[in-house]
Amino acid sequence: MKEKISPGMQQYLDIKANYPDAFLLFRMGDFYELFYDDALKAGQILELTVTSRNKNAEKPIPMAGVPYHSAKGYIDTLVENGYKVAIAEQMEDPKQAVGVVRREVVQVITPGTQVAQTENGKAENNYITALFSDTSGKFGFAYADLATGELKATHLENEEAVLNEASALQTKEMILSCAISDELKDNLTTRLQLVFSEQEKILELDEITHLTENLKEPLMLQATNALLSYLHATQMRKLSHLEIAQVYQTRHFLSMDHFSKYNLELTSSIRTGKKHGTLFWLLDETKTAMGSRLLKQWITRPLLSMEKIFNRQNGVESLLNSFFERSEIQDSLKGVYDLERLSGRVAFGHVNAKDLLQLKNSLEQIPRLQAILESINTGEWNDLLAEMDACPDLVDLIQQAIDENAPASITEGNIIKTGYNATLDEYREAMQNGSRWILELEEKERNATGIKTLRIDYNRKDGYFFHVTNSNLSMMKEFDYFYRKATLKNSERYGTEELAKLERVILEATDKSVDLEYQLFLDIRKIVETHITRLKRTAAAVATLDSLASLATVAENYSYKRPTLVPNGRTLEIIDGRHPVVERVLGNNEYIPNSIKMNEATNLLLITGPNMSGKSTYMRQLALTVIMAQIGSFVPAERAVIPLFDKIFTRIGASDDLISGQSTFMVEMMEANQALRHATAQSLILFDELGRGTATYDGMALAQAIIEYIHDNIHAKTLFSTHYHELTALSDSLGELKNVHVGAVEKDGVVHFLHKMMDGAADKSYGIHVAKIAGLPVDLLERAASILSHLENNEQKELPNKPTEEIAQLSLFQEISTEEIGVVDTIKKLNLLEMTPLDALNTLYELQKMI
Repeated sequence: MKEKISPGMQQYLDIKANYPDAFLLFRMGDFYELFYDDALKAGQILELTVTSRNKNAEKPIPMAGVPYHSAKGYIDTLVENGYKVAIAEQMEDPKQAVGVVRREVVQVITPGTQVAQTENGKAENNYITALFSDTSGKFGFAYADLATGELKATHLENEEAVLNEASALQTKEMILSCAISDELKDNLTTRLQLVFSEQEKILELDEITHLTENLKEPLMLQATNALLSYLHATQMRKLSHLEIAQVYQTRHFLSMDHFSKYNLELTSSIRTGKKHGTLFWLLDETKTAMGSRLLKQWITRPLLSMEKIFNRQNGVESLLNSFFERSEIQDSLKGVYDLERLSGRVAFGHVNAKDLLQLKNSLEQIPRLQAILESINTGEWNDLLAEMDACPDLVDLIQQAIDENAPASITEGNIIKTGYNATLDEYREAMQNGSRWILELEEKERNATGIKTLRIDYNRKDGYFFHVTNSNLSMMKEFDYFYRKATLKNSERYGTEELAKLERVILEATDKSVDLEYQLFLDIRKIVETHITRLKRTAAAVATLDSLASLATVAENYSYKRPTLVPNGRTLEIIDGRHPVVERVLGNNEYIPNSIKMNEATNLLLITGPNMSGKSTYMRQLALTVIMAQIGSFVPAERAVIPLFDKIFTRIGASDDLISGQSTFMVEMMEANQALRHATAQSLILFDELGRGTATYDGMALAQAIIEYIHDNIHAKTLFSTHYHELTALSDSLGELKNVHVGAVEKDGVVHFLHKMMDGAADKSYGIHVAKIAGLPVDLLERAASILSHLENNEQKELPNKPTEEIAQLSLFQEISTEEIGVVDTIKKLNLLEMTPLDALNTLYELQKMI
């Protein structure tokens, strides 16, 4: 027999059927309830107690709930774990509902539509992306930030470009309106752990279609339409804060693949995944959330337009030379809240009275910012000034309407100022003066009737009434404006029109005032919504000013200089350059600067020298200097002349790709392949110890072949560090290659690294000296020195046998067992360089068992 489902549970099942891929939070009174599998899964993720709705039934329905007033934290946890959450609200008052309370899903919150926060509390961009492809193999790509309203689209040539662009945006959700290859899907999933959502139905709505009016290319249009349709379907509210889609071209920015951005730690630390210790951490002296987000975008998308770079440099220089004005600007910026997100909250209907007060306070800073810029303006600030709008009419409205001490809730009253609305003032007067009015009327009627015991009482049935005892009833006959309301054994209850009017005002004042305040606030919010375009334009201008002021502050704090960028240039000259992040960590006085000089005839520097001497730092230093220069920043050097680079490729540092299970050597070859296939003569290539992940001769052969290929075919500016000293001989046959090395001084067997780059090749690697610094046993180091001496003097490079006396000494104490010989043989046969970390762990476990 089929178990009977209650009307309420049937309603839940009907709604859930439309959102099978989301947790459904079903509002029931003061709780959001989850049922069936949702309850079981959410119970584990959120650590909720799972109960049953019908405990006595044959198959009880699992149930878990969260309080509606604290639901946000639970929702955020689910979304951050990659899930979607559908919110089903009660759409009518349960007291007035006939039958089951009507419920509807009012919003679906997904990983791509959630408002994200950074570690410092500033709201960061959370981009949701969309992808569309046809049989050509090319892609239309669109992205939006639902909180800020940013909407952009582009055309991508291949799957690698899709992967790079998605990685650059760090998207958490991608909308697909077409099929994509399993390889691309796997790469996107392993690299970004993103959620895929499908949107086949394209909506034809005016509020959506006008946003794509600038898009003519079919692939871009399809991707953007799919994205907008998905946002409309999940958010179920106006998208009026979204900007008209802007077309951008990836070729307008300096290209860096996801490997390079990862290696250079532009916005995220390799070790911690956090901002600290990155270029973004160094440069971010912004005072607003908008400025911080924009600066991050600049860092991940350096410019290729000399005009735009020059304009930013001029802005930085102007603020750098105007210390007091810059200080005043940054003081004012501290009072500017996140106008971009406030605009989004207005459009979504999420804004409250406190938000409007923040908006007013922010806009009040604009005239001051304009005045300061005008005082230092030499022409470079005209465009920015034209974009800033103080919106005085909006400031006046909020000033007149919103109480400075308004609560966060918009449904509990006390948000509208007295004097803004006459009716609301009457309600408030009634609420504040009702008791006094009753006493005054009571006294008035006592004097009129002469009844000294006349009093006004109240009960729920009769409301307010005059209480007259039977002994005084005869005195009421001559006052015909009194009417009888009720008769009791010893008294009568009377009413008057004046008392009835007073009663209506008093009893309705509280409810009516709250309702009226809510409606007045909604009306104000609608007016604010009409100003969204002005607010977003102002927000963009403020963010730009904030970012430029941040770069100026950093330039002043660390003595950065304005670089000279040369389009199509072939000369690279950085005098006394420093690694910006390492310098900040160590302090200005401890970091040793280094110059980099590559004239038109030199395209490749082959760097030799010991470990720990600073080769990797030197290479990263160049890449970060180039990136800083091409975002418009000043750079850490005494002087810098830099070609305008179109792409940067890096392979710096050894690391396994733990996610995809690839060894260090495989990662090296993949990153090298990216550079060799896509670099141009205007690119920058940085290869650190390439080839060391395999056998010596294999590695050396590959390293030499790669160097020759770059030299003969690409001609890109390249820094190539190596331990293979044999490669330094290439300077005799490769005209564009120059040897440089990191200096070191050895005294009494102790090596001192100078951390200074010098011309020519290093004479040795100092590996044993580094091992000594690391604290290895003395007898081990002596044996290593003996082996090294043998190898250096042996043309066959054969390893020497272990001294016989050492073997004899070992046999005095311990015989080698058969089991131990088996372990040794097993270890000898291992191909470590082809093992994944998981394979290595399993092998170690087996070896442990053997022992």
